[in-house]
Amino acid sequence: MRLLLDTHIFLWAVLEPERLRPRLRSLLEDPDNALLVSAVSAFEITTKHRLGKLPGAAVLLEQYALTLGELSASELPITTAHALKAGSWHTPHRDPFDRLLAAQASVEQLPLVSVDALMAEFGIELVA
Repeated sequence: MRLLLDTHIFLWAVLEPERLRPRLRSLLEDPDNALLVSAVSAFEITTKHRLGKLPGAAVLLEQYALTLGELSASELPITTAHALKAGSWHTPHRDPFDRLLAAQASVEQLPLVSVDALMAEFGIELVA
């Protein structure tokens, strides 16, 4: 199964694995699952780190590609189709990072691994 990780799931997997529910941990550790981390997550983590909201992310950002490899995850780039979908949704959800992640899940037909209940507003498949 191909799984797109929400930013918080990626952060937990790397920095705080104890926060992952056992079911999520086993999904992430299953070698039959292909894990994808969006370029949106890199943007979100970098932005929040710069603003002082993620002070512990410095090492992750310095070794981002290595960290993806250690997690056996691949990067999912942002495309025009993702951007158009994210901008076109008529939902009150205003977080641009979430909108892009949801759009990627929708366009690429990927389940989004997330414990953020608000992501359900987008009508995408969620794995929690």
